[in-house]
Amino acid sequence: EAFCPEMLNMVAKIESEEYYIKMAVAWYFSMALVKQYEQTIGYFTTPVLDTWTHNKAIQKAIESYQIDADTKTYLKSLKIAKRT
Repeated sequence: EAFCPEMLNMVAKIESEEYYIKMAVAWYFSMALVKQYEQTIGYFTTPVLDTWTHNKAIQKAIESYQIDADTKTYLKSLKIAKRT
């Protein structure tokens, strides 16, 4: 229930430069990828999170033992390159 579309949208709209807030959003989305992959993957194929949070959520999801190797490879391909 915590990963329904309404909650995903609400959390995606959180904007902050505070490290712990950004980390909380990243953790939320990483767990959403684990628990409700189909509902969540669109947030990464069409990025809506800031680059740091987007990449951190992918990193944390990849670290999960609940995601298979093929999905981890795909998620890695969705990381956003850092702008210089």
